[in-house]
Amino acid sequence: MPEETTLPAASAESLYREIDRTDWARLARGMDQPLTEAEVVQLRGLGDMLDVTEVREVYVPLSRLLSLRASATKRLGAEESTFLGEPDETTPFVIGVAGSVAVGKSTIARLLRELLSRWPGTPRVELVTTDGFLYPNAELERRGLMDRKGFPESYDRRALIAFLTAVKSGAAEVHAPYYSHMRYDIVPDAHTSVHRPDVVIVEGLNVLQPPPVPHDVAVSDLFDFSIYVDAEPEHIQGWYTDRFLALRDAAFSNPNSFFRVLADISDEEARERAAYYWNSINLPNLLENVLPTRHRASLVLRKGASHAVETVLLRKL
Repeated sequence: MPEETTLPAASAESLYREIDRTDWARLARGMDQPLTEAEVVQLRGLGDMLDVTEVREVYVPLSRLLSLRASATKRLGAEESTFLGEPDETTPFVIGVAGSVAVGKSTIARLLRELLSRWPGTPRVELVTTDGFLYPNAELERRGLMDRKGFPESYDRRALIAFLTAVKSGAAEVHAPYYSHMRYDIVPDAHTSVHRPDVVIVEGLNVLQPPPVPHDVAVSDLFDFSIYVDAEPEHIQGWYTDRFLALRDAAFSNPNSFFRVLADISDEEARERAAYYWNSINLPNLLENVLPTRHRASLVLRKGASHAVETVLLRKL
């Protein structure tokens, strides 16, 4: 059984401020809504219920907080360089976004990239997903890990840490492998490039994992801020099933899709297959590996059954 992990209760001793959705939304007063409804629709993933109200009330103030943090970190770096008598070589502000499959973390990462780029202190924002650091399918097959894709051991953790180390060292250009969801595999000789932006967002299931070996470097050691997207597992399972059905009717029907064999199954078969994948892979990974890292996040977005954020927990400085 995984070690039980609970967030501290909202109290004077808590590490977190617990902020109700209504109170959090008040922070958006006086802030412009920079995205149109059409842009929001383009950003949201399959099954997400994201709308302009959610963007305005939750993510606009969150993007402002992140922009303030990034700008403050940049100023601190400049002041430290001045103190040391060195040139200012402030490096990108790195944000990690973690959470279960189907909880909406990819949509949130894309949305924050767009919103952060609208603030004057953080105009250049780039997004990297940890999917690119999965081992290729051939290597997963060789290691007997194909049925554990998405578990911590299915990622090339050293390559991910090397990538983030180069980003944080201020390298002019850093490459990450490219993962195709259509092919369900790494694409050889393809990559994503990061060119020393103001902010780098790193999105993935296990980005808040502690290192497997004590005293080793954790991926999260290279983050300046981290977000965990939280919801009850039964709600996430419903969203996962809805997304699976939507994929069957869309991406799975593409002749090049890895899952083309599932394109013509019935609704009942699709629900049964989704339940199998959820109960045998995604739920165990959530309970054993993802959920226990929640308390390591700088900020937790708690979603309700409607897929909307109901509470924000912000770690105190």
